[in-house]
Amino acid sequence: MAARIGATVSAAGCAATLILAGCGAPSSSGGGGGDELVLADGYELGGYNPIAGYGPAGDAKMYDGLVRLTGGDGMPGFEPALATQVPTPNADVTVWTATLRDGVRFSDGTDFGAEDVVATYRAILDTASASEAKSSFEMIDEVVAVDESTVQFRLAYPYTPFLTKLLIGVVPSEAVATPGLAAESALNTNPIGTGPYRLMSLSPDRAVFEVNDQYWGGAPEVKKLTLIYVPDDNTRAQRMSSGEIDGTNLPPLLANTFTEKDGMAVTAHTSADWRGVSLPTGNPVAGDKAIRMALNLAANRKLLIDNVLGGHGRPAATPIPEVYGNAYNPDATFPYDPQRAKQVLDDAGWVPGADGIRVKDGRRAVFTIMYNSVDTVRRDLAQAFASDALAVGVAIDLEALSWDRIDPRINTDATLLGGGDEPYDPDTQAFNALDSAFLAPGVGSIYDNASDYANPAVDAALESGRRSLDQASRDRDYRDMQAAYVADPGYVFLAFLDHTYVSRNSDWTMSGPVLEPHSHGVTWGPWWSLQSWTRGS
Repeated sequence: MAARIGATVSAAGCAATLILAGCGAPSSSGGGGGDELVLADGYELGGYNPIAGYGPAGDAKMYDGLVRLTGGDGMPGFEPALATQVPTPNADVTVWTATLRDGVRFSDGTDFGAEDVVATYRAILDTASASEAKSSFEMIDEVVAVDESTVQFRLAYPYTPFLTKLLIGVVPSEAVATPGLAAESALNTNPIGTGPYRLMSLSPDRAVFEVNDQYWGGAPEVKKLTLIYVPDDNTRAQRMSSGEIDGTNLPPLLANTFTEKDGMAVTAHTSADWRGVSLPTGNPVAGDKAIRMALNLAANRKLLIDNVLGGHGRPAATPIPEVYGNAYNPDATFPYDPQRAKQVLDDAGWVPGADGIRVKDGRRAVFTIMYNSVDTVRRDLAQAFASDALAVGVAIDLEALSWDRIDPRINTDATLLGGGDEPYDPDTQAFNALDSAFLAPGVGSIYDNASDYANPAVDAALESGRRSLDQASRDRDYRDMQAAYVADPGYVFLAFLDHTYVSRNSDWTMSGPVLEPHSHGVTWGPWWSLQSWTRGS
């Protein structure tokens, strides 16, 4: 059975359409008021350039992709956005054709057309852009404008889940006419798109968006959106309590401190966003096969979810959650079995030393796990996991670091990572985490297959799954992949997070939740479909 996507934690009795933040009247204090919203985000503002990888799941309010997600329980579907209908492939799924909407304009007043789609995808693939998203689109061989309103994507090989690559926003061809680094493009701070909102002003701590009155889908009823950058979790919670803002994203334990009595609601959206520990193959302890297996058996995932995530999550053994339906293998799990973990280590020659820490061939079972220093959830997960590991004789040193200090060590020391950037197909969920193609120098980003994991059976199933034309065969490939992985793990996947948000009572009615990706700032949560909100009767 597919996992439930949008459990509302605080209040019972709201309509199935989910009135934001409960069923009460709008607050007159704080926030935006009227037809405005003020939200506090824990993530930096700016970087609004699709060429650099912004909004790969179609969550950008200033842009549209050729398709967009539909909400609801289970795996979301796709519906047309800048395409007039969901693009279709040829018989062998190597050519996808998109027919484009007429009469669409960018926020700078220029007309949208086939040349803009071609230019957007070519810029992503251009080495001059140095786009972190490039590897995600490597199946594209050529993008061609057949005529003013038709685009063809010609692929290097059959790629069944190609619709997932059509969610990213389209930019004007003029904005990418001159090749250059995507990270330095003016689009990062001055986005030009066809989306429902326009960026009016941007500073390091505040972004103001106003409605695009010429939006092809009709002008949204929420006319103004202000985002405030507040990196500290407790500060965002305090500003929420004081009535200064209308909503924010918070870690689950902190979110659970808010109640309906306070005029607030906590919503938890199911995601495919996993947290886990990379175990680099080149690390003499973390890369040891017995250590890897034992740590998977030693991890008390249920207790970790209850104590660290406040119950807002599900155990993870692989990158594939239950929401994938027939592609999910319910037998591919790790039981919590510390006695068996100890036996695995004993059998492999890792014997307890005088201090209880295991030793093999003179090497102590000690290694480092790095985690991002500003992420309290990763910190707490790392501490809980280290406690489980110590119980079976493996000592873990924890280091809280900034990402720029983690990056150079990613292939030598373990890291508390997250994943699930594009979770709308098993391929995009698992391939970059597990396929050995990323062991080759220069392929993908440093976070792709951070464990330097190589398993021929896993590779074969992943390759077959992404190229197969038959859905039943694809499902079987991914079940086989999970079975092969749990027999020879390369990470300790711990949990799939429910993303938790706090919002103020109002009479806005929204469209409902959606399966969320790794990204979970305030562009997701109750606000992912902001442009479709209407006033309650």
